[in-house]
Amino acid sequence: MCLKLYVMTYVNQPSVRTTKVAVYKRPIMLCVIIQPRDETLYLSGKHGMGSRHRQFHSNYLDNLVSILNKLCSNLLCFIVQTSKKYPTVDHVHDVVIVGAGGAGLRVALTLASEGFKTAVVTKLFPTRSHTVAAQGGINAAIGSMGEDNWQWHMYDTVKGGDWLGDQDAIHYMTKEAPSVVVELENYGMPFSRTAEGKIYQRKFGAQSLKFGKGPPAHRTCCVSDFTGHSLLHTLYSQTLRYPIDYFIEYFALDLLMENGTCKGIIALRLEDGKIHRFQAKNTIVCCGGAGRCYFSTTGAHTLTGDGTAMASRARLPLQDMEFIQFHPTGIYGSGILVTEGSRGEGGFLLNSDGERFMERYAPIAKDLASRDVVSRAMSCEILDGRGVGPEKDHLHLQLHHLDKDVIKKKLPGIRKTVYTFVGVDICKDPVPVIPTVHYTMGGIPTNYKGQVLSQDKCGEDYIVPGLYAAGECSSVGVHGANRLGANSLLETVVFGRSCARNIIKTCRPGDKMPELLERTGEVSIANLEWLRSTTGAVPVATLRTEMQKLMHKYAGIFRSQDLLQEGCQKLELLYKNLDDLRVGDRSLVWNTELVEALELQNLMLNATQILHGAENRKESRGAHAREDFKFRIDEFDYLKPLDSQKMRELADHWRKHTLSWVDEENGHAVNITTSSAFYLVLVVRCCISSEVHIPHRQRLYARPTRSRYSPACGSYLLILDQGEQQCYKPEQSSVKQSMIDW
Repeated sequence: MCLKLYVMTYVNQPSVRTTKVAVYKRPIMLCVIIQPRDETLYLSGKHGMGSRHRQFHSNYLDNLVSILNKLCSNLLCFIVQTSKKYPTVDHVHDVVIVGAGGAGLRVALTLASEGFKTAVVTKLFPTRSHTVAAQGGINAAIGSMGEDNWQWHMYDTVKGGDWLGDQDAIHYMTKEAPSVVVELENYGMPFSRTAEGKIYQRKFGAQSLKFGKGPPAHRTCCVSDFTGHSLLHTLYSQTLRYPIDYFIEYFALDLLMENGTCKGIIALRLEDGKIHRFQAKNTIVCCGGAGRCYFSTTGAHTLTGDGTAMASRARLPLQDMEFIQFHPTGIYGSGILVTEGSRGEGGFLLNSDGERFMERYAPIAKDLASRDVVSRAMSCEILDGRGVGPEKDHLHLQLHHLDKDVIKKKLPGIRKTVYTFVGVDICKDPVPVIPTVHYTMGGIPTNYKGQVLSQDKCGEDYIVPGLYAAGECSSVGVHGANRLGANSLLETVVFGRSCARNIIKTCRPGDKMPELLERTGEVSIANLEWLRSTTGAVPVATLRTEMQKLMHKYAGIFRSQDLLQEGCQKLELLYKNLDDLRVGDRSLVWNTELVEALELQNLMLNATQILHGAENRKESRGAHAREDFKFRIDEFDYLKPLDSQKMRELADHWRKHTLSWVDEENGHAVNITTSSAFYLVLVVRCCISSEVHIPHRQRLYARPTRSRYSPACGSYLLILDQGEQQCYKPEQSSVKQSMIDW
């Protein structure tokens, strides 16, 4: 039987971090786990966000025993048999999937159909997963509305991601997209139709034909304006055909890792507070994003970065967390999403002068430029005093010029949602909108097969055995520095299916697995015990709100070194308050306050890596706009001929991914490193007879100091920070170097 010894003390705690030994002197609760059979002592101390799991082999054992003897002679100790205080139920499956959104259900459907014993663990009923909120559609070059090609889709995705995307993964996703849509149609997904009976495809932001040289592409397949709702219900209904074990309203606490291999997960059953360990040869994390790190977001309250936090606690890196997408059209005051499809159907943005200002910022694409471009343009208008409303702090989205039949057939959900939350009839009045946090481009790094990647001590990538990730919690590299609208639903089903296919190739149903060690998962239980027994003074809701407002202020659309450094320092102070949390409800049965405390721990891990990653990246790229570093820093200067240039070393440019690890003790991102993006020197290798050339373009990321209309030249005078003045007419078709290139 495993015994745990809890000791409340003020002590110098030795800890092992890679090859270094550090000592921290602070009030802690030591949780000593004694395993006599393997002569190994485990020490877990409560610090900040959660318990730490330290393993001490024989060379540390004598010293620790001495420390414990002194503690036990002076302090009141109590021994708890874990199996009695926290009843644990063990399950064994071929595969365990964490999350039941689009990615999780797509994995489950394929694996269950091939005979794998599949468990789906979710803290929500499957059809309440956030995939249900996706509105606009799913991209695929099926050509229903005219000529299209997956290579053009690939070009737009590479360009939209500001050349940070991994092009092998983008190649795979865009080429697989048409077959995925046909597959969904065969499952029964009721796509909107043209008069000829084909799948209806609408225009969406930054989608073009002929590698950007043609007109806007009709590429986004949709079900009116509730595509995600339809997709999720379609997949869930299909999974009911197979004997999938659903564990609904189970909160995943941590990955079960043994010797660097993932063996499953440990979860808390919300209904009765029991602990469940799910052992599986393959674990797929599909938990969604971390939008609730911010105060105003289009994401559900359940998007608390659970999957990415579990990976961080397992000492795995997260990738590109600094790239946070702001959707241009969140409803002012509520953050509810108004789909980009509303602009695809003909809507446009207006400032207080009644001007379609996007003609100045993106003369070609206008309101259908990529989301990072439109969000920055909207922020510029508001900062320059052209916002609307009493506070001049938002803008208008006009839809009432559209035919009522178009709104009734293609935007019925938007009409109802806007009327419900702001009392506006979109057939009569404009919608108040503001850029709102929408999507996390970063996440758990994976390859295009969904296998989770990490780095060894030499900086070489390796595959983490037994662990996969898909959906928003993953970072397969297809979105780069900015996601294109309607590529998110595509990513969930393409890479969900890819995970399943790879598991089918490498494993067989019923493959034997070694039993889990009794101690595996004890750290998670110790953290749970600490949260239930702590007597702190800071309410969970108060600390969460402070963190969310801090993130909005210091890691917003426009960033700078001073702002980011101040944000990192203030977040570290907030992080320390996790030691002083107050959880008033000590029960285990439907303890929502306890769940919120666990989610806050997860959010803090994500927020820390977002801020530190943003501070570390000394350039502007995609959704990461630094006012002190106004341009991308690539391996070449793409504004000049390449023949005379020598490629910069990896350390000298920023077309590379950020990898971050967190020190849970104090909230510092103790290790930030980089890895190169998969890129083939200006040429995309495609499975075609010719090569596709994707040239780099330069864009403007930092906002101008001010801008005003100049009657003398009939254009807008843009005064840049460095004093340069340039005039731009709205009707200009050519785009100059310092303009946003869309």
